[in-house]
Amino acid sequence: MFYSVTGQILFKDEGSVAVDCGGVGYLCLSSYNTTCRLGAVGSVVTLFTHLNVREGSMELFGFLDKRELECFKQLITVTGVGPRAGLAVLSHLTPDKLALCIATGDVKTITGAQGIGPKLAQRIVLELKDKLQTGFSDEVVTGDILSAGVASQAGASAEAISALVALGYSQSEASIAVSRLDSSLTTEELIKQALKAISKK
Repeated sequence: MFYSVTGQILFKDEGSVAVDCGGVGYLCLSSYNTTCRLGAVGSVVTLFTHLNVREGSMELFGFLDKRELECFKQLITVTGVGPRAGLAVLSHLTPDKLALCIATGDVKTITGAQGIGPKLAQRIVLELKDKLQTGFSDEVVTGDILSAGVASQAGASAEAISALVALGYSQSEASIAVSRLDSSLTTEELIKQALKAISKK
């Protein structure tokens, strides 16, 4: 019903933003990853939206980019994951990091989201793994991470270490994990196997 809303920011906090569209203020619930990137109150913003209709209530969810919106839509298709849980996951992980967690089965990292336990995190991985190609695309899994100057470094191992550091792991932790793997693997495989090894610790 609502594709997007564009207007001045009337109010914002960590989990919501109110946008003035032609004199009507729309309150959009959102992730911290979106709200922390918003401009100041009074600035103009466009949010891509999803209207969630439940018995007796309607809630509008808004995100700064389509990728996060699509990720949110995929999350709420998972059994037991409602809109608030979806926001919790996207407040803890960017779509890129979540896609990597799903691709590599990194349940532990997903449980860092508020209210997401091991069983629900495992369900997210299991139910969304087959949707990676259509829901998140290959670009989400590796493209953005490698494009941020990583691809210019020599060797798949160096690229994998830099990618892991970009994901928030320490240089030493990333180096140790990658050094234990077969150096003939591709960068993508090194990243996936290193994440699996780190998550088992």
